[in-house]
Amino acid sequence: MFKKAMAVLSLIVVLIITYLGLPQEVGAAQTVEDIQDKGTLILGTSADYPPYEFHATIDGKDEIIGMDISLAEAIADELGVNLQIEDLGFDALLPALEAGTVDMVIAGLSPTPEREKSVSFSKIYYEDKPSIVILDKNRDLYGNQESLAGHTVGAQTGSIQADFAEQVEGAETYFLGDINQLVIALQTEKIEAMILTNSTAQIYQENRGDLYIYEGDFEGGEVEGNAVAFPLGSDDLVELADGVIDEVHADDQLETWLQEVSPYVELSEDDEESGSFLSQYWPLFWEGTKTTILVSVIGVFFGVILGVLLALMRLSDQAVLSTLATAYIEFVRGTPLLIQVMFIYFGLGMLVNIQAIAAGIIAISLNSGAYVAEIIRSGLSSIPVGQSEASRSLGLSYIKTMRHIVFPQALKNIWPALGNEFVTIIKESSIISTIGVAELTYQTGIVQTQSYKGILPLFISMILYFILTFTLTKVLNHLENKMSY
Repeated sequence: MFKKAMAVLSLIVVLIITYLGLPQEVGAAQTVEDIQDKGTLILGTSADYPPYEFHATIDGKDEIIGMDISLAEAIADELGVNLQIEDLGFDALLPALEAGTVDMVIAGLSPTPEREKSVSFSKIYYEDKPSIVILDKNRDLYGNQESLAGHTVGAQTGSIQADFAEQVEGAETYFLGDINQLVIALQTEKIEAMILTNSTAQIYQENRGDLYIYEGDFEGGEVEGNAVAFPLGSDDLVELADGVIDEVHADDQLETWLQEVSPYVELSEDDEESGSFLSQYWPLFWEGTKTTILVSVIGVFFGVILGVLLALMRLSDQAVLSTLATAYIEFVRGTPLLIQVMFIYFGLGMLVNIQAIAAGIIAISLNSGAYVAEIIRSGLSSIPVGQSEASRSLGLSYIKTMRHIVFPQALKNIWPALGNEFVTIIKESSIISTIGVAELTYQTGIVQTQSYKGILPLFISMILYFILTFTLTKVLNHLENKMSY
């Protein structure tokens, strides 16, 4: 049976690779007419980089603002369409653009020869210099670039700053996908320095007070140029964006936009009072908690349905059904959930326009189904065959035998393992934050960006996750005790 399952699995993998190797017609709009026909321009960005793009609470609502966002709105206005913002990890932006999940990317993105092979760039709309950021108390130790030799320099994954970090002679590099994570790494001295654009470095320095910045000496780093990215070959979109950029430069609009967002990148005195921290940011934590619960409940519901189906297929006398179920379970359990989430979101994005939260729920359900199937299968197998045979001899059908005789006993046996899977889903739902689903981990990142605090939001998030899992565990234990009577 195992050999048959592996043969089916190998065939499926070969078919998938063959399909993906064929020329794909990317789902993202390639022309001005395509965008105007659908009436929406989808922007991909990574909103953790003030003053370019970042989260801010305006009139009690979380919004993504910044100079780059204002530029995106100007392009959408020129097209005569609405702007829709998709907040993703920086290293997920170009894959999203290539998969067609977004129509353009504006995220302080610098054109490089490697990137220009896969996407089309507009002209440069803003220039900035790279800066090296260290802890102020260490300025005597690492106050110049040469002193970083033998130490660790961090940068954002996939950014041009990561290329600059590689140029620091004798230093080790450390890349993370989120600026907030880099700041935490610097704060806890996991790294000795990090590289940011000068404008962003100054904002963190002004709001944290414990940072020191100085200019680095990098090849190609005299001036960093940011551009708008479109799907490869979108010449008319690039031309339209170039025209908007020319108008923006002529009116000196960039400086106006920077001044408009400046109040939102500076902490007020109330923000700095620790006593007001939880009350100020609780709405974000609460929204994330609700989304985590929603995703987990739906994931568990469909995961159990799929798990029962797969378990019955696995135990079926039909070789085809059993082989397919085994192949599916082995494949899903043998691949990371993070990869599954990104594959479903970006892979399906090449075929259909799927929302991030839907992709996350599908991935969690499909993943959970494989694990639940094995739990249920083991429970069903633990019931003596004689009971099923006796039930059938008494005239009960297969369905009634499973429903009234086998399943009740099996459920009692597998309840602890099944409950553990439910708890695991709550914790693993944090993975879908990588595709922009606003669950608890995602909202924690927003709080870090807005408050310029790294550790406290993580601690609060840990407490909330614990409350969720502990409460669920107690409920499951109560139900288990009731089954004992």
